Amino acid sequence: METGKKRIAVVGYGGMGGWHVKHILKSDVLELAGICDIRDCRKEKAREREIYVYETFEDVLADPTVDLLTLAVPNELHMPMAVKAMEAGKNVISEKPVALNSTELQAMIDASNRTGKLFTVHQNRRWDCDYLKMKEVYASGELGDVFGIESRVQGSRGIPGDWRGHKEHGGGMILDWGVHLIDQMLGIVYDRKVEKVYCRCDHITNYEVDDGFKLDLYFENDLTARIEVGTSHFIALPRYYMTGSNGSAIIENWTSDCRVTCCKNWDEKDVVPVVTAAGLTKTMAPRDENTIMTEVTPLPTSDVHDFYRNVCRAIDGKEEQIVKHDQLMRVMKIMEAAFRSDELGAPVAIDDKIC
Repeated sequence: METGKKRIAVVGYGGMGGWHVKHILKSDVLELAGICDIRDCRKEKAREREIYVYETFEDVLADPTVDLLTLAVPNELHMPMAVKAMEAGKNVISEKPVALNSTELQAMIDASNRTGKLFTVHQNRRWDCDYLKMKEVYASGELGDVFGIESRVQGSRGIPGDWRGHKEHGGGMILDWGVHLIDQMLGIVYDRKVEKVYCRCDHITNYEVDDGFKLDLYFENDLTARIEVGTSHFIALPRYYMTGSNGSAIIENWTSDCRVTCCKNWDEKDVVPVVTAAGLTKTMAPRDENTIMTEVTPLPTSDVHDFYRNVCRAIDGKEEQIVKHDQLMRVMKIMEAAFRSDELGAPVAIDDKIC
């Protein structure tokens, strides 16, 4: 960069804080100023790795060489610390979920507008290769008029025993995984508004927060998207499935190839029925290979550090930040509507705006 590397401090040296430090130390646009954490064991760990340690958050804010900080602290602290940092003249990246509700998020956005400091969120799963592939398939139009998309992550280990299990810390799978999968779905379906949502939460291993959920987004023009997260599934359903008027696409898991099957001839004269124990069916008979075309393609590659490159260039006014304020609020409003829908046991209409 023409202006040199940005100096960044990481506040919170736990799991994600350590992840950020690891990437920053290899960065072509960032220089690690140091870390800050309230736990002595984490401070000592940083010192052992020859990383500078700020004793307090105030020390970070008082360092005039720090251009930018990443907040990897408990979720309920994101808003007050982000606002304080921006008012102290620092640009801010927050981990997700960015806030516990839209009121807190608006306070962070207002602080950014008031101070002129960059504020964004580390929506790192915009660089997931499976997501990028499905985004590409949707935009290509090869499936015809897409009317159904399914996005799932399913595991069998229950909800983790950390902050994710406690409501006061912003726990639960909607705020943990839903924030990513909703953001991805809105990135795929870039051209339609969401009209209503319907959500049912699971409480299989945890009754304080949701340990799974099924969320349906009803987009305009008859497209329905199912987002599902489960922590008690021992056989996982496909990561992505998309279907339209002329074809379907599937990605089985995080790293598998994408399979797209499209119709090339609707006039199949001699359909061989499927014989089942209770009868036969032509309606559900598989298509003859002469009427369909299947293509298997690998997932694209990506570099998650492009997020930081964008942040640095946005600070210098050279490009727009990728993760924008209105996009953050759109996801937050949908999550809030999902919680309301689960409470009511009914669909909830929303006033959605395409970013």
